[in-house]
Amino acid sequence: MLSPWCNFCCLFLTFCVLSFSRFLHLFAFCYYAQVTIQSPPNFTQHVSEQSKVTDRVSRRLIRTYQLYSRTSGKHVQVLANKKINAMAEDGDVHAKLIVETDTFGSRVRIKGAETGLYICMNRRGKLIGKRNGQGKDCIFTEIVLENNYTALQNAKYDGWYMAFTRRGRPRKGSKTRQHQREVHFMKRLPKGHHVTEQRPFEFINFPFSKRTKRTRYSGER
Repeated sequence: MLSPWCNFCCLFLTFCVLSFSRFLHLFAFCYYAQVTIQSPPNFTQHVSEQSKVTDRVSRRLIRTYQLYSRTSGKHVQVLANKKINAMAEDGDVHAKLIVETDTFGSRVRIKGAETGLYICMNRRGKLIGKRNGQGKDCIFTEIVLENNYTALQNAKYDGWYMAFTRRGRPRKGSKTRQHQREVHFMKRLPKGHHVTEQRPFEFINFPFSKRTKRTRYSGER
């Protein structure tokens, strides 16, 4: 027969085991509750961060149109001498612009279809044409305003916009503000250009490998 001390020890050990088991259950429950009530990922923040970097994965959207200047009443043109102004008439070959998306947001690169030069902004806020448009100084953020006009803010120089005077001359980016008429533009299709002529996407053609050839031919049978 067990002594009272042994009985006490057995009861104490049983109590400890049960208490520890309940503690583990309580700990697991608290951990599960903490994991479940975590806030969902901030998609808006993700879009904002990704819109600041060049997207080299997604297909690049390419559009062709003219930029009508609200102040000059004419169109932005890119000349062969690397000068940019807003003096072109509707349908002028130098006013035809090719606009490429840089991110899945609203950042774009703009180049003249005739000259192949990109519209860029230097550190003095002057608009210039460049053959290589990979730098941030050649990227603009499209901002649709309440009056349905579009403003183009340079990605490298925050708060500096593409702008033209009434005579169509470029205005320094450091002297521009979003509310000014000089920075307001309207997108227009080139004269004689139809919507069906737009090429919505630019596809990259990769050479066929033996495996892709087999897959392609087997699918045609």
